[in-house]
Amino acid sequence: MNLRSKKSNVLLCVTGGIAAYKAPHIVRGFVQLGWDVRVILTESAEAFVSPMVLATLSKNRVWVEKDFLSVEGGSQIPHISLAEWADVVIVAPCSADTASRLAIGGGGRLMDSAVLATKAPVVVFPAMNVNMLYHPATRENLDRLVALGYTVVDPDSGDLACGYEGQGRLPDREVILEEAKRALSVKDMDGLSVVVTAGPTREFMDPVRFISNPSSGKMGYALARTAWYRGADVELITGPVNLTPPHGVKVSPVISAQEMLDSAVSAMGGCDIMVKAAAVGDYRFSSVSEKKIKRKGLDVMEVSLINNPDIAATLGSVKRPDQTLVGFAAETDNLTLNATEKLKSKGLDMIVANDLTEEGSGFGSNTNRVIMLGVEGVLREMAGDKEIVADGIWDQVLELRGKS
Repeated sequence: MNLRSKKSNVLLCVTGGIAAYKAPHIVRGFVQLGWDVRVILTESAEAFVSPMVLATLSKNRVWVEKDFLSVEGGSQIPHISLAEWADVVIVAPCSADTASRLAIGGGGRLMDSAVLATKAPVVVFPAMNVNMLYHPATRENLDRLVALGYTVVDPDSGDLACGYEGQGRLPDREVILEEAKRALSVKDMDGLSVVVTAGPTREFMDPVRFISNPSSGKMGYALARTAWYRGADVELITGPVNLTPPHGVKVSPVISAQEMLDSAVSAMGGCDIMVKAAAVGDYRFSSVSEKKIKRKGLDVMEVSLINNPDIAATLGSVKRPDQTLVGFAAETDNLTLNATEKLKSKGLDMIVANDLTEEGSGFGSNTNRVIMLGVEGVLREMAGDKEIVADGIWDQVLELRGKS
C-alpha cells in the first residue's frame, strides 16, 4: 500500500525572500493533513516571518541559524537529528542563494547541513525575481539539484513583489502539499502511461438544454491523482465537473460521449493502462436544434433518442495484449452478475462495480464501496474514502499486470 497512508514528518526549510510570508499558511496545510511539521528558518528568512508564529502553528520548536553552533541548540546537533527525523524535506521558498549553496553541497548553515545529511526526498520550490531565475548561474544550479536527485518544482508566473511580471512566484499551497504527497509515495507506477476518464457527459437538445447524469467525477479524479503520486504519466479525460484539475496531470476536457470516445481512442494508442471511470450517457438526441426550442403551449413534447457509441467496447476491440483496460459498472441490482457480463462483453481486463443504492457509494459521495472483478471472478472488495479506494484499485491493476 502507498506510503501516504502513514503519518508523515515534514521538515519545512524557509529561506530569505518575500514569499517566506506564506510559510504559516503552508505549515497549517501540513498540520491539517495530520502530519508532524518542524521548521528551519535561515537568518534572512527571520526578517520575513516570525519563528513564534510558526512554532505556534506547528506546535514544535522552530530552529533558527543561531541554534546551529550555539551551546544550547548546537549540543542537540539539530542538522543531524532533523535530517534523520524527516520523511520529506520541503525547501519553500528556495532563494537563488540557497539554490547555489545546495548545488555545491554546502554545509555552512543549519538548513544546508540538514539537507546534506538527510536521506529523505527533497523537494525544492524556487521563488525569486524573474531575471535572477533565468540567470545562467541559477539555471545551472537548479539543473544540478535535479541531477543530485532533488525534485525542483517550477515557480508560477504573474506579478512579482519586486514589481516585475513573469515567472518566479511560489506556487499555491495546494501544489506544495501535492508535491510533498508525491515525494512520499512509492513509485511503483514509474514509467507507466495512464489514461483515466471521469465525470458525466452531456448531450444537448438545443443550445440551453441537455441530458446528463449526477456523476461528480470524484472517483476518476482520485484515480488520476493517486496514479500521479505513484509516478505515472497521467492524462485525465474529463466531462463537465466542479472539481479543481489535479496538479501534475494532463487534463483533456470533453462534453459529449462522442468527444470522450475520440479523446479516449486517440489516447489509447500510447498508454499502458486505460481506466474508464466516466459515467457516459447511453443516448443522445437524434437531432439537435441550433436555436432554443420554444414551449409553444404544448403540454407534452416528444423527443427521439439514439444510441451513443459504446466507448468501453470500442477500446476493448483495439486493446493490445500489453495494455490493461479497466471499466466501471454503477448498478442498482444484480451487481456482480451485471458487472461480470459487462466485463466479458466489452473485452475488459478488470471491472470496478458499485451499488448506487448502498450508503456511502454512488454519485457525488466522497466515499465508495466497490467490488473488483476479473475474468476469473471477484478479486477484491473495498470501502472507504475515494482516494483510498483509488489506491486499492491501482494495487489490483499492478497485480494483474504482474501476472500477465
